[in-house]
Amino acid sequence: MNGIRDHFGLHDDALALRSKRNNILASNIANAATPHFKARDIDFEAALAKAMPSGPITTTSSNHITSNGNSIGGSLEYRTPINPSLDGNTVELSVEQMEFSENVIRYQTSLTFLNRKISGLMSAIKGE
Repeated sequence: MNGIRDHFGLHDDALALRSKRNNILASNIANAATPHFKARDIDFEAALAKAMPSGPITTTSSNHITSNGNSIGGSLEYRTPINPSLDGNTVELSVEQMEFSENVIRYQTSLTFLNRKISGLMSAIKGE
């Protein structure tokens, strides 16, 4: 039997990951004038791919590490600046603002998908 999490698919994971990325990008923007601050980001596609279920993993020994399935997170990586500043800060405000704006739009899209799925479930529950 499929659970409610299966009904939402990866939209809930995408929403959580987009929220985390918004916080990282906002931190980069807030530290645009901080000397030696290094801009960071996550690879959204890689993190979401990691969260996708890949089927059950079997082990041949009790000493093997088992996977718990979905793990949303994404590792923080340093952004490579196009034009590094003299004070060691790697934040490029225009790049960060563009990435933030795009991420917000994609966050809203994921939220819209989730809202539609929830509305469909509510209609099914009410028998409409």
